[in-house]
Amino acid sequence: MNTIASDGSIKLLFTGPVGAGKTTAIRAISDSPPVSTDVPWTEADGGSKTTTTVAFDYSSIRLDDSETLHVYGLPGQPRFNFMSAIIGRGALGAILLLDGSSPDIADDCIEHVRRLGQLFPGLGFVIGVVKTDLSPQFSIGMLYQVIQEMELSAPIFTIDPRHRAQVIQLVRALLLLVD
Repeated sequence: MNTIASDGSIKLLFTGPVGAGKTTAIRAISDSPPVSTDVPWTEADGGSKTTTTVAFDYSSIRLDDSETLHVYGLPGQPRFNFMSAIIGRGALGAILLLDGSSPDIADDCIEHVRRLGQLFPGLGFVIGVVKTDLSPQFSIGMLYQVIQEMELSAPIFTIDPRHRAQVIQLVRALLLLVD
C-alpha cells in the first residue's frame, strides 16, 4: 500500500525515457544538491545528452514543518528496471516525463505507463511533456488519446524541467490526484 510515512514524509517518483529531464527536474525543485548516479552515456548520439542515470537520483524538499517530500528519479534505460522496483516501493505517486520532440513519444508513453503499472499496480501518475518548443507537430491531444486507449486517465502538462515553478506544478497536480 502506498501511504504517507508516519514521520510525515512522502515519496514520489520521476520516471520516463532517457533524456526526458528527470534529473534536471529534480535539481530544479531540490532544497539541496541531489544525489545522482549519472555516468557517461556510451550510447549517446553526439547530442547534448552525455550522461545517463544508472541507479537513481534522490533529493528532498521540505513542504512545511511536518512534511518532507522525497523525490527519486528512476533510470530511463530498461536494463536498469530492477532498480526501479527497489526504489519505488512505498511511493505515493509518479511523474512521467516525456520528450515532446521525440518521434517515439507515443510508444515511450505506452512503455513507461505499462512499466509503472507492472511495477506498482494502481499507482497514480501525472505526465509532463518537455521540449515541445522543439517540435511544432507535437499534439497533447495525441497523448490524451494514447492514455484513453489504455483505459486510463492522467493529467498532462507541458513543462520546462529547468523551471522550478513548472515542476512544482506537476508535483502539486500529483499530490491532488492521489489525495
